[in-house]
Amino acid sequence: MVREFSHIARNCERAVVTAYRDLRILGTADLPAFQACTTLYRIHHPESSLNEARRLVAEWIDHHVIRGDSGPTPGCDCD
Repeated sequence: MVREFSHIARNCERAVVTAYRDLRILGTADLPAFQACTTLYRIHHPESSLNEARRLVAEWIDHHVIRGDSGPTPGCDCD
């Protein structure tokens, strides 16, 4: 995994992607890292359903970590 400077605008999205990368670098397996990031998202957005949180976290991880894309992503309306 490559660590890069991030230009992610949404605070919750940046927190999720940073946490996932850090957990994986520290040796946390994929599923526990994903679950931790889903919990982190729900702390930022308690109004979000578990399914919505899982979907967004999966999209963000796929977009930023797996594909390494830096373009905009779908997601929440926060800054």
